[in-house]
Amino acid sequence: MRPPATGQLNDMVVDAAGRAYVGNFGYDLMAGAPPATASPHRVDPDGTVTEVADDLWFPNGVVLTADGTLLVNETFGNRVTAFDLAPDGSLGNRRGWAEFGPLPTEREFDKLLPQVVVAPDGSGPDADGARWLADATDSRLLRLVDGRITDELTPGTPVYACAVGGPDGRTLFACAAPDFYEHARRATTDARMIAFPIQPERRRRLDHNFPEKGASATPAAPFSLKLRGPRRAYWVGVTR
Repeated sequence: MRPPATGQLNDMVVDAAGRAYVGNFGYDLMAGAPPATASPHRVDPDGTVTEVADDLWFPNGVVLTADGTLLVNETFGNRVTAFDLAPDGSLGNRRGWAEFGPLPTEREFDKLLPQVVVAPDGSGPDADGARWLADATDSRLLRLVDGRITDELTPGTPVYACAVGGPDGRTLFACAAPDFYEHARRATTDARMIAFPIQPERRRRLDHNFPEKGASATPAAPFSLKLRGPRRAYWVGVTR
């Protein structure tokens, strides 16, 4: 079986057996096609492709936790969905892991977008077992523990993916760009990677599961890694 011919591939994660779990747009977003549900796929080391779930709203950032749970961001579904990963690579016990709002009822993109409270895009775990995710429609980076939002960073730019790394696992890296549409990005060289040193004692705590727009943490000054030029050279600096 092959992935759908329409749409594009999204984020992926690889398990200990070398199997890749890949998200899929499900429709041609950049051409203005109406939103539709999609199916993530598993690619085995021998090249076999298998559909592992269905009816997900833009399955995007994928994370595999230490206890064998596969978390899938549904960017236009206001939620993160969890699956148990079986030894044979199949997924089961589908359930909600985080819900930011009701499933949008509109099916035209311009009408659907205002119903998206959080658009979970790329994501990754941190050193404390929490999970950071990029909110693709509200220029935020959110930290979640057990499906609940605990922290929020507002970097002042749209962000579409993030991961935690660095020598001590305390740096949050995020991919930023002025727009997610290809035609808008094509004419600009403003895409960049930003990095926040995470200082837990300085984070602003959020006590509820519903994101309070405008509530932000107070991180140290971010580093900025800017992509520019045809060679994709990196410029590294510090913004204050």
